[in-house]
Amino acid sequence: MKILITGSNGMLGYDLKEVLRKNHELILTTSKTLDITDKKHTIEFILDKKPDIVINAAAYTDVDGCEENQDIAYAVNGEGVRNLALACNEIDCPLVHISTDYIFNGKKDKPWVEDDGVGPISIYGKSKLKGEEAIIEILDKYFIVRTAWLYGINGKNFPKTMLELAKDHTEITVVYDEVGTPTYTLDLANGISKLIETDFYGIYHLTNSGSCSWCEFARYIFEVANINVKVIPVTASEFARPAPRPSYSVLENKNWINNGFNPFRGYKEAIKEYIKRIYE
Repeated sequence: MKILITGSNGMLGYDLKEVLRKNHELILTTSKTLDITDKKHTIEFILDKKPDIVINAAAYTDVDGCEENQDIAYAVNGEGVRNLALACNEIDCPLVHISTDYIFNGKKDKPWVEDDGVGPISIYGKSKLKGEEAIIEILDKYFIVRTAWLYGINGKNFPKTMLELAKDHTEITVVYDEVGTPTYTLDLANGISKLIETDFYGIYHLTNSGSCSWCEFARYIFEVANINVKVIPVTASEFARPAPRPSYSVLENKNWINNGFNPFRGYKEAIKEYIKRIYE
């Protein structure tokens, strides 16, 4: 297939390239070559390239930055996605869109499934929901992929931050009352590569298996990396940040399993491979 990837220089984009280039022709774009907030250019670009499928890995993902730059958040995460959907509709091309656990309010004590009611509590979550709504309104052929707590080789992420902090600190405070599923972008990219071979359109939750708090995750990262750092648990309210976070955002990969796919490996196995990879 001819696959157009937006945000190809991002964390997920990096692994999508690695996974998909083996069997597909890739059209790689960044915000410099394809500004998805520019409706006219986006439609013209996609009409010209005529991809078989578009994967939107472009987003404004700075959760706190979204609170301060709401116009940018809605332009990229909302209108930009609408523009891609309009363009895909013109050429009858499926759209894969990467969404987030932040479209839920986090007020639940069991994993979220795809048809649970949404209720974002941050501008980031609200802007991402606008993108989802635009796709559902415009397209019949789409894969909305909600994921969570991403980390990968390319770009900033929680494991890298923890390992950097450990170089200069013997104690690190980490939030313990936010629970989710750390997800390795390489595993997510592999999942997406399988999904696009089907016409099982709809909304999917795709994460590694299992769940933990940020505090538990930090402790496990240091255990795997064999680093002696004391992790001190704090509440989210103590760790003041501009944007509220969902307190419980474990995503059940229900539609993925129901369509016959194998569950993703556990987050502990994934982070072991990641840490080994970055220390090679």
